[in-house]
Amino acid sequence: MCGIIGYVGPRQSQDILLSGLSRLEYRGYDSAGIAVIDGDGGLGMRKRAGKLAVLRDDLASTPLADGTTGIGHTRWATHGGPTDANAHPHLADDDKLAVIHNGIIENFAELKSELIGEGVTFRSETDTEVAAAMIGREYSRTGDLVSAFRAVVSRLEGAYTLLAMHKDHPGLVVGARRNSPLVIGLGEGENFLGSDVAAFVEHTRKALAIGQDEIVAITPEGVEVTDFSGAPVEVEAFEVTWDASAAEKGGWSSFMAKEVSEEPEAVANTVRGRIHEGRVEIPELDGMDEFLADIDRILVIACGTAAYAGMVGKYALETWTRVPVDVELAHEFRYRDPVLSPRTLVVSISQSGETMDTLMAVKYARSRGAKTLSICNTQGATIPRESDAIVYTHAGPEVAVASTKAFVAQITALYLLALHVGRVRGAIDPVAAVDAVTELEAIPGKIARVLETEQGRIEQLAHWMADTRSVLFLGRNVGYPIALEGALKLKELAYIHAEGFAAGELKHGPIALIEPGQPVFVVVPSPRGSGEMHKKVVSNIEEIRARGARVIAIAEEGDVAVLPAADEVLRIPLAAPLFEPLLAVVPLHIFAMGLAEAKGLDVDQPRNLAKSVTVE
Repeated sequence: MCGIIGYVGPRQSQDILLSGLSRLEYRGYDSAGIAVIDGDGGLGMRKRAGKLAVLRDDLASTPLADGTTGIGHTRWATHGGPTDANAHPHLADDDKLAVIHNGIIENFAELKSELIGEGVTFRSETDTEVAAAMIGREYSRTGDLVSAFRAVVSRLEGAYTLLAMHKDHPGLVVGARRNSPLVIGLGEGENFLGSDVAAFVEHTRKALAIGQDEIVAITPEGVEVTDFSGAPVEVEAFEVTWDASAAEKGGWSSFMAKEVSEEPEAVANTVRGRIHEGRVEIPELDGMDEFLADIDRILVIACGTAAYAGMVGKYALETWTRVPVDVELAHEFRYRDPVLSPRTLVVSISQSGETMDTLMAVKYARSRGAKTLSICNTQGATIPRESDAIVYTHAGPEVAVASTKAFVAQITALYLLALHVGRVRGAIDPVAAVDAVTELEAIPGKIARVLETEQGRIEQLAHWMADTRSVLFLGRNVGYPIALEGALKLKELAYIHAEGFAAGELKHGPIALIEPGQPVFVVVPSPRGSGEMHKKVVSNIEEIRARGARVIAIAEEGDVAVLPAADEVLRIPLAAPLFEPLLAVVPLHIFAMGLAEAKGLDVDQPRNLAKSVTVE
């Protein structure tokens, strides 16, 4: 949830910390703070509730003393409200030790009682200050920050990344992780720590991924990684494939507006390098074909928008692989005794690769003997490292909290997976496979056409509807998950009631919600794919129009049957039915963004939400 950065090197750390935090603010924006060890050996700290700009303004008026060792934090509140006192860093050992933290320490109450019994007093409501006090206590006994860390982390339960520095050790930052992200950035005569690579990509694209239950100590001269017992470990190196400019607005009004505009590129980049002579071959799956040919079930696990991508992918996976597919919410999966076997493929989907519910589900699936495959957008993330295989989406950094380009990239990756497995199993006709590949390669250009021809109209429609208090979404077949996604985006961004329904369910209850003026978006299936299903959805439109609904239809070019029934028709280019979700979702992303902007809301950082949910 929270954004973390650490720095050691020759440069003044304050600017580096603030720059890194600005790239991490999507991870948390309830408060922010930094601590710096200055050239005289003093430890200065400043933290403020509110967005990062509040801290920036405070430091601009009263800067901290210059120093070349520092840590910084943006917070998404868990323990304790978003106040100055609860903001990080937290101090201990007579304010000589500074600690920042991402995650939740589940046994903090027990540990806090122990410390209070020893006479320790606390200045915040956070679990983080408990960890700081424990590290400070151990340091006072040993004078060794790394050994103090090692003694404390073995007693902490839950999910956490901890960073600490001590004024007695300028040029040293120590970190530890359990079930929470932490990566190392390698520079020339300087090194970095971050909750993701965005923290330091402006300065270096060389990175190391830290594993579970490991401790890292960085100095300007090098990096040392050990496990919690103190044994040295080898660390996986990788190079970040995008540069700092990819995580900047670049003149757009918001990150979300930029990322919606990048949806064609996200699909194209996910496809690139995975189609050879008209057939899908995913290099990351080399060596798995024998297993994939023998699977008898696919289980997709994800949360939120990623789960809706999984629902869309289910249609393609079953169509092209002829293997039964279930889609489950990751946070429900391991709490019910699911049926798994060595022939089960569990596919997890997570943009960040750090979603805690999904990570725990992946670990559970592996413990039960299933093979796991991760669809992820973030290099060096935990879920890919915990999985047997990984298919990266290559959507580039997604900064806005509400996912857009990552969603279409996830669907694309699922389609590629389905075509790859279908080929390996001999379940898809070669001609049908070539046709599917042709359709997929055409999708980026078709999304670009939607953006070019419909975006202005949709934004105008959103501004006209700025006072709307409830919107319903209907879809059928592959359009049903798109209806759910449209409703979720509106809830996330505009803070209004929105629900998505399978259109066939309308008469089984939801039609009771229809009253005069009720806006309803309907994802209309192509009459070319299933004329019968198209007719049924048009009938649904007639039913709700008869009860006073205002219907906005998303329909393919040339579909004239919807014209008499709908109040507004948003057009998408012709595509095979399975590929229509990649086009139909784009107007819904634009609409949710436009309505939120019309209400004067922050579309990049909606209230109460963070980009990466790293706690359960």
